[in-house]
Amino acid sequence: MKLAIICRPFVFHGGIENATAGLIEGLLAQGHEVHLFSTAGQPDIPHVRVHRLKVIAVPSLARVVSFALAAKAAVSRDRFDVIQSHERTLVQDVYRAGEGCHRAYLDVKAGHLSALKQAAFRANPYHRALLSLERRIFSPIGTRHIVAISRLGKAEIQRLYGLPDSRVSVIYNGVDQERFHPANRERSRAGMRAALGIQQSAWVVLFVGSGFERKGLGPLIEGFALTKTPESRLVVVGKGEQAPYHALAARLGVAERVVWAGAQPAVERYYATADAVALPALYEPFGNVHLEALASGLPVLASARAGGSEVVSHGRNGWIVQNPEDAGQIREGLEALREVGGGWRDVARAAALPFTFEAQARVFTDLYRTLAPR
Repeated sequence: MKLAIICRPFVFHGGIENATAGLIEGLLAQGHEVHLFSTAGQPDIPHVRVHRLKVIAVPSLARVVSFALAAKAAVSRDRFDVIQSHERTLVQDVYRAGEGCHRAYLDVKAGHLSALKQAAFRANPYHRALLSLERRIFSPIGTRHIVAISRLGKAEIQRLYGLPDSRVSVIYNGVDQERFHPANRERSRAGMRAALGIQQSAWVVLFVGSGFERKGLGPLIEGFALTKTPESRLVVVGKGEQAPYHALAARLGVAERVVWAGAQPAVERYYATADAVALPALYEPFGNVHLEALASGLPVLASARAGGSEVVSHGRNGWIVQNPEDAGQIREGLEALREVGGGWRDVARAAALPFTFEAQARVFTDLYRTLAPR
């Protein structure tokens, strides 16, 4: 099939958000002709026709609107069997809701604001534009089929927009099972711990994610502080405003036990350093971190509010906290993961094995075949 994929720029190496890259690799292996519509920052990709759109970069409102308009104009110049968008745009047969539902995210965010700040937040033109695009996408005329990346995401979309089961499918992400592998532990663990100033005997929890507030770094630091284990360490990988969390760690007396690594392209080396991964997200449509950790042979402390918790088996290859804002629940989960020690490796790895990019691409291909010709 001749496919048009609309998405923001990405690369096939480095970084932690490689779900689209892996999917496109899988679609190529399925024999599809792939045309990628992205912005000027998208690198060339072997065997993919890249169409770079002219987009107004700033402010954010102009970027969202200009991208949607440019994508619509560009895909209309050719004929495709399926147009699939990973962004909120104006034309698509299939919409992959990789960022979940903006309306639901706003509800979670607003719940932590005063009434006055809530009103200003919801009136922000950027958010209003995203909501307008989202309403169009989820309307009967906007998209032929919606793909959620978790059961949680599907239920959320159906609850907020009233879509029937026939219009929404769940297709989980894949993970690079060679890049994220337990064998990395033997290759990288000792050297990485030495570089980070962490004792080889220390029990290490890893947090990976950008957008610290949404992904629950604050409650994680609070729960970590409650464990009262001086030899343990929390390693934070990702982009975000660190100052409030430095202050929180200092106030709780764990500043010396938190290691700030920043954004890291070779994140698999940090998984090799860790004994467990924690992502007590307040809102997360899926969270590739869950699969990356399991594929690396690590147990995951997950949030029931994250779609990725659906690949975690409570007490078997990880721990699921029902309320990720409750530091006591996080402490309980961390202590449960620590008690088992290194016994998680095989069961964690086994849980990730079904989630390949090849399997993901096959399910998408099956979906495309159910759509009537354009």
